[in-house]
Amino acid sequence: MAGRRRWSTEQILDAAAELLRTGDSESFSVRKLAAVLGTDSSSLYRHFRSKTDLLRAVADRILLGAMDGYRPAGDWKQRITALALRVREAFGQQPQLAALWGRYGSGGTGSRLVMEEVLQALRASGLPDEEIPARYHRIAVLIAALIASEAGVNTITAEEHEQGTELFRVAVLGADPERFPALARFARDVHPLGADRRAAFEEILVAQLAHIEDAISPS
Repeated sequence: MAGRRRWSTEQILDAAAELLRTGDSESFSVRKLAAVLGTDSSSLYRHFRSKTDLLRAVADRILLGAMDGYRPAGDWKQRITALALRVREAFGQQPQLAALWGRYGSGGTGSRLVMEEVLQALRASGLPDEEIPARYHRIAVLIAALIASEAGVNTITAEEHEQGTELFRVAVLGADPERFPALARFARDVHPLGADRRAAFEEILVAQLAHIEDAISPS
């Protein structure tokens, strides 16, 4: 009898990413992945200690892909902005995987490359070294939250999107002006959360970086 096929770590991660693209992290299991590969769970645990370990590795591959070909350019703010947009684009192509990064984090090479570049850029900004870790943490939380939020919008179906848009219109345009005067005043100019996401992403990031710059500038 022929033995079971041996799968490489990269092949396992490819299959896991595909399974996550067609489902979600909640329904994902090592057993399901093993079934897709035609093997048993024990063979996968030789590569990854746990489901969480596997999911972190999948998320890290997205970061690794985002850093592929990246070269620092411009001043410290331009470097952080360019990096954030690359990570946003990478997860935008696989939105089902974005929540994994925010939920499980990553300690792989991709994560280290992203961290290194942000920390290097902050050092180039002129911030004192003792302030850099806290500033880095705020930037990381902001980027991860924005990307995860956007991914949630991007994973809904066209029908769900249309239903949500209609409910938004009803809620906003039908607001009682006596109870909700400001909402009634701006109703026709307020947009759903899914609108202009890139512009919002960039503006929020710019504001955070400007806050850092203000802290650097002498009073």
